[in-house]
Amino acid sequence: MNDNPSGSAATAPAARPSFAAMRVPGYRAHFMTYTLAMMADNIEHVISYWMVFQKFQSPALGGFAVVSHWLPFLLFSVAAGALADRFDPRRIIQVGMLLFMTASLGWGYFFITDTLQMWHAMVLLTIHGVAGVLWQTASQLLLHDIVEPRDLPSAVRLNASARYLGVLVGPAVGGLIMLTLGPSHGILLNVLFYLPLVLWLWKAPYGPRFRKGPAAIKRAVRGFADIAQTIRDIAGNRLIVSMTLLAGCTSFFIGGAYQAQMPGFAHDLGHGDPGVAYSMLLAADAAGALLAGVLLEGSGLLKSSPRTALVLAVLWCTALVGFAASASYPLALALLFVAGFLELSFSSMTQALVQLNAPGEIRGRVIGLFNMAALGMRAFSGITVGLMGAMIGVHWSLALSALVLMTVIGGLLMRFRVRPARV
Repeated sequence: MNDNPSGSAATAPAARPSFAAMRVPGYRAHFMTYTLAMMADNIEHVISYWMVFQKFQSPALGGFAVVSHWLPFLLFSVAAGALADRFDPRRIIQVGMLLFMTASLGWGYFFITDTLQMWHAMVLLTIHGVAGVLWQTASQLLLHDIVEPRDLPSAVRLNASARYLGVLVGPAVGGLIMLTLGPSHGILLNVLFYLPLVLWLWKAPYGPRFRKGPAAIKRAVRGFADIAQTIRDIAGNRLIVSMTLLAGCTSFFIGGAYQAQMPGFAHDLGHGDPGVAYSMLLAADAAGALLAGVLLEGSGLLKSSPRTALVLAVLWCTALVGFAASASYPLALALLFVAGFLELSFSSMTQALVQLNAPGEIRGRVIGLFNMAALGMRAFSGITVGLMGAMIGVHWSLALSALVLMTVIGGLLMRFRVRPARV
């Protein structure tokens, strides 16, 4: 059931209103609760990572934290999509939120009792990673029930903006909570930030019960076999294939690995206190992404098409090469700002194109396959940028990774000549 007040389908590419998805009451509720949950996700990272570092000071455990966050997306995204196809996506999201809350409660218990052991931390980090898989894939599927297809690009872009808002605000709120309540009680307070999404979904009028038309045929959930079957199902759709490959390649070669190397970049740029410089570099990337979400929603620029997404990705690579080569701190800030703007632009466009063109009966699986590429492949970006950076330096590793990715995207532009499909 869509609660969009406009019941008639648009037959001409008339200008759509700014922030179109926000005009839907259900989406406004989704956006606010999603943003709170994303903020809580990042608050938990800030507090748990700090406490784990203080107790164990283990680089290996820090590496496990990154792997446990992204590897579940690689292994289970398609399975999570299959579950969302077969069952109510609202309940899948709620299970994810309950796992997030369990992780925060577990951290709180071990912090208060001072009984945290390394294996406890590894279990809690894994629970957190699995929660993210269930949440993200089902949330993307639920958007199709909340907004009309013509407003889906707006909803996807706004959700991406909410993610960056959580990344930007979460660490600040987490730091404030640690200063005022301390990490032990602060992580328990964090549980409450997940509750609004759980409660709203309890009665939200979306999901299979509220859909119009004949019910889709429910396919059995077959675990890893669904990955191969979904690949076969979309093999003939060049648009979905090209956008999924773009998402997977950008995550594999670069992903968010350069953000983990920001302390090194800040130190090499030699601008004032490395801690402050580091924070400003991260903020520039996130601020660029937020501006992209606001500007693109408000102006209606950059109509979605596969070619536009690929060109924007090439420009993103160019900005990162410039950042890696820059010896000027102000120029580095500016290039990261541009990179954040371009990343949100092409990633939200890519996701919207996949969601709009996915067959309805397997939409969850297709979204899961896209998430497997876009998020799961980030587990390997630590090798292309991080480990290679240990051998040749992070500046060279980032620049070379971006140049290789640019070449791959150029191949996609040549290989997938898809007629621009505006959405």
